[in-house]
Amino acid sequence: MLNTNDIAKVYDTIMSIPGMNEKVKIDMKISRKNVLLLNSVIKRGLDSKDSDKSSNLLGNIPEETLKELSAFADECLTKAGLTELSEKLNSLNTSK
Repeated sequence: MLNTNDIAKVYDTIMSIPGMNEKVKIDMKISRKNVLLLNSVIKRGLDSKDSDKSSNLLGNIPEETLKELSAFADECLTKAGLTELSEKLNSLNTSK
């Protein structure tokens, strides 16, 4: 059984493979519902980086890469026309 440290090393090795930094074009169509959910999943994963560094694989990923992922999530919302809706839904969550 691999522990978190071992898994982090595997991910680090995979991220170091030549060509992993090359940009790829992904042409896909997904529903607005799934765009909203994808954005939430990405943001939740990125937020968990700060709350549990000891067992989180994202702790080993460069900050620049995490910012790119966050920007991608935001871009998906923008392209789907869901930025304002997402902000309003987030404000409901934070007002609890």
